[in-house]
Amino acid sequence: TPLLLLLQFSLSLQSITYRKMKTTTALLFSSLLAHSAAFAPSFVSKGAASATTRLFAEEAAVEAAEEVAAADEWKGAKSISGLTADVGKVFQLEDIAKILPHRYPFALVDKIVEYEPGQRAVGVKCVTNNEPHFTGHFPDRPIMPGVMQVEALAQLAGTIFLQMPGVEPGAIFFFAGVDGVKWKKPVVPGDTLVMEVEVLKWRAKFGIAKAVGRAYVDGELAVELSEMTFAIAKD
Repeated sequence: TPLLLLLQFSLSLQSITYRKMKTTTALLFSSLLAHSAAFAPSFVSKGAASATTRLFAEEAAVEAAEEVAAADEWKGAKSISGLTADVGKVFQLEDIAKILPHRYPFALVDKIVEYEPGQRAVGVKCVTNNEPHFTGHFPDRPIMPGVMQVEALAQLAGTIFLQMPGVEPGAIFFFAGVDGVKWKKPVVPGDTLVMEVEVLKWRAKFGIAKAVGRAYVDGELAVELSEMTFAIAKD
């Protein structure tokens, strides 16, 4: 009935994206008009209802074609590269090497793009097929090992803790524990792993630190953990 169709139309609107809303609205409304024609009052002709239905269907088809054309439009390297133009760089690779003791092939933070001293940081790991673990993990389907993702988060946390007041330059921190790890999607060569860590606790007297972390690929959560524990190495 028209009432049921109208209810379905309302529910459908809640599940579609804004970009598709105009096209979907036109299609649904066209369907509603088509099914309502039989129930139209006597003063509305069937021909008028059918003409209106065809008009909405034609408009929807044109808009759908335009959206497909826009999606297939060639963007080019400059345009794609410009998507990250507003992302700053707080620490580059050389700066990180002065903070962390890790070196190839175990240096897993390429740059830091956001940083609040003693509080939190956002870092980037560019995943490439040249990394040695991909030769065995796995030969026919390279996937970044989950433990390496956790290690990358730990190193990002280390850039915060090793710059805490009272920590001696050149100090080394040990990974003491991790809890609540969940992997959400595979991380593969060509991905850019964008990581974020936040300090939960810092006990300067004992050199003990705790942090929470998560990492994303293309805006989708790849890995998260509820707590990492670290200890500054004692002489």
